[in-house]
Amino acid sequence: MTMAQAFDVIVVGLGPAGSRAAAEAARRGCRVLALDRRRRAGYPVQCAEFVPALLDQELNGLTDITVQRITEMMTFVEDAPPDLKAGFPGRMIDRGRFDAALVERALDAGADCRFETKVADVTTDGTVVTSGGGRYRVPVLIAADGPRSCLGAACGLPDQQVVETRQITVPLLEALASTDIFLSADIKGGYGWLFPKGDAANLGVGVAPSAKHRLKPILEALHESLMAAGRVGGQVQGHTGGAIPVGGMREATSTLVDCAVLFAGDAAGLANPITGAGISAAVISGGLAGEAAARLLAGEDDAGEDYAEELRDLFKPALDRALARRQALLAGYDRGGMPPPAALRRGWIAYPEYWAA
Repeated sequence: MTMAQAFDVIVVGLGPAGSRAAAEAARRGCRVLALDRRRRAGYPVQCAEFVPALLDQELNGLTDITVQRITEMMTFVEDAPPDLKAGFPGRMIDRGRFDAALVERALDAGADCRFETKVADVTTDGTVVTSGGGRYRVPVLIAADGPRSCLGAACGLPDQQVVETRQITVPLLEALASTDIFLSADIKGGYGWLFPKGDAANLGVGVAPSAKHRLKPILEALHESLMAAGRVGGQVQGHTGGAIPVGGMREATSTLVDCAVLFAGDAAGLANPITGAGISAAVISGGLAGEAAARLLAGEDDAGEDYAEELRDLFKPALDRALARRQALLAGYDRGGMPPPAALRRGWIAYPEYWAA
């Protein structure tokens, strides 16, 4: 195999973080190669597909990929009547089209985006070896390849804590403008959700890995209860699942010999440890990573630390709070107990108790 030297930056992963990083670096004159093991952008969809209104400030063109607007959140705690949180604006998006649109922006900026290209190895000196036999040695690598990042492993970073999820798409029998959340002591380390998409909805559950074997029966029971209430139909129109990082922020930068490594999105541990939400953080961090890569290539040696500091300023307080709430809930299970409703409320963002000191 021969060593190719045609690029300045390699981005691993073409989800929202990687596509945004590739676009921003290429826009600033970097020669960018972006790799993804999947066949095409956004598929398979492993996402509940909700994004908060905050993302409107970061990206334009969201109307084209919006399936439905969201105005509020409804939280069900055990069998109690639901609690409404009004003023919770956001969008249900078509995640496949969303990712594809971001890849198009990267291509338009000049990035070389390649799908069906797996990173087979990352050597100790930072050489990226692909499944097709290519070998690339570049000054900057950007890890945007999720919680089980191959670049993270190459840098010796520990595995991230995750929740395991399972989701189905079902017919929605009544109009719904809220994201519905289901909290129960039976759902260890996670929650259930019903997120509307017009005449259908994403119905899912996430749990701690120790409860993964219970994902299917918990989701089936939730589905049956919603059918009994006349809210959803029985037909399963699609299914998906995957792991979401919930261990909080990890180091945003590393090195492999003289190669700088920047981590973005889930690879940087930016998904919220309570909600699992991570799309906005992925888009924002990806853009900042692309900018930092260009600055490093321009000789600004402090660009990596500036990037890490900006991520800490933007995300760490909220992630630390969420991680503390998650750890408190799990500690109850570890002591052999089950969290009461009050503890479940303290562990969810819709309640004042969550935000209390």
